[in-house]
Amino acid sequence: MTITLYELVGVDAARPFSPHCWKVAFALAHKGLDFTTVPVPFTQIGAIEGGATKTVPLIRDGETLVGDSFAIALHLEEAYPDRPSLFGGEGGVVLSRFIEKWASATLVPFVGASLLPEIHAALEEDDQAYFRQTREARFGGALEDVARGREERLEAFRNALVPLRAVVKRQPFLGGEGPLFADYIVAGVFQWARVISPFPFIAEDDPVADWFERCLELHDGLGRRVPAA
Repeated sequence: MTITLYELVGVDAARPFSPHCWKVAFALAHKGLDFTTVPVPFTQIGAIEGGATKTVPLIRDGETLVGDSFAIALHLEEAYPDRPSLFGGEGGVVLSRFIEKWASATLVPFVGASLLPEIHAALEEDDQAYFRQTREARFGGALEDVARGREERLEAFRNALVPLRAVVKRQPFLGGEGPLFADYIVAGVFQWARVISPFPFIAEDDPVADWFERCLELHDGLGRRVPAA
């Protein structure tokens, strides 16, 4: 049975950009599961599956609905134990939870703030109004003001990649020779940036850039199917 993934899009339905939805797409491909995607803009999320969720990603797996990217990964691991593991055991679950917390605290604040005007520009008019209202309330300022100065803050962001850089300089993936869900958590953030903006979050000569290129090539080039902005 084909799994359905509801994923966030803007004007171009072929350019999903949510980091959380990308985590799930990578996870589904990792498991070798057939899935179809349903593009959903911000203002239509509440209508999905009869109002089953306020956020995406959401998957329908037969009669089961699962939201939240980490919960979805755990569901896939439990429901399809005969497929390649997303965690490599309980230790990998703990590792992935740590990586998710690290990414949320270290990567997402800078990337998310930096992308605000470009995400806004990629949306339909109704979604632009929703996005501006909700994000300006969240960040306490105009989208353009919040993003301003990202060039000056870039060096500090790149310096914060030291732990990730040290690991992927020694091995191909956070999971070792092959990827685990921990890789998809971080790759989802950089794919979010790649799809929305040409801003160079990662230096070209950074081992993190090489690792991300490897992630884009996984699963028959799943990440690369959406061209960079």
